[in-house]
Amino acid sequence: MRLILATAAVLSTLSLQQADAGSVNCAPITDQQVAKLFDRWNASLRTRDSEKVAANYAENAILLPTLSNTPRLTHEQRVAYFDHFLEKQPQGSIDLRVIRVGCNTATDSGTYTFTFADGTKVPARYTYTYEFMDGKWLITAHHSSMMPER
Repeated sequence: MRLILATAAVLSTLSLQQADAGSVNCAPITDQQVAKLFDRWNASLRTRDSEKVAANYAENAILLPTLSNTPRLTHEQRVAYFDHFLEKQPQGSIDLRVIRVGCNTATDSGTYTFTFADGTKVPARYTYTYEFMDGKWLITAHHSSMMPER
C-alpha cells in the first residue's frame, strides 16, 4: 500500500510540474531572427547615440566590453561606455556564429571583427544572451574580448 501511495504522490508531483511548465508562453524566434538582433544592435552603433545602443539591453544586463576592463551593470554605466566607444565609429561584422534558442531565451556566440573610422580592425570573441521581456527581445549579457593571438 505504501508503494502505491508513494508512486501516486510522485506521479501527482510530476503532473503538477508538467502542468506548471506547460503554462509558460514561449515567444517564438528563429536562428535568423536571433541573428537580426545583432544587426539591430550594430545598426544602433551607426546612430552614434549611446542611449539608442543602451536601449538594446535589459535594465539588469551585464556588459563585459571589448575595450574596457570595467564590467557595466547599470544603464548609466553602459551609456558611459558607449559614449567613448562610439567616438571610434565602430561597425561589427560576424565572422562565425553559433545560435542556441530556448523558451524566451537565445544565445548568439562566436567571433566578429570591429572596423573603426581610422581603418583599424579588431577581431574579437563575443557572446550575447537575450531574453524576451515586456514584449521585446533584450540583451541580458554581452561579453566581448579581443582575440588573444593577433
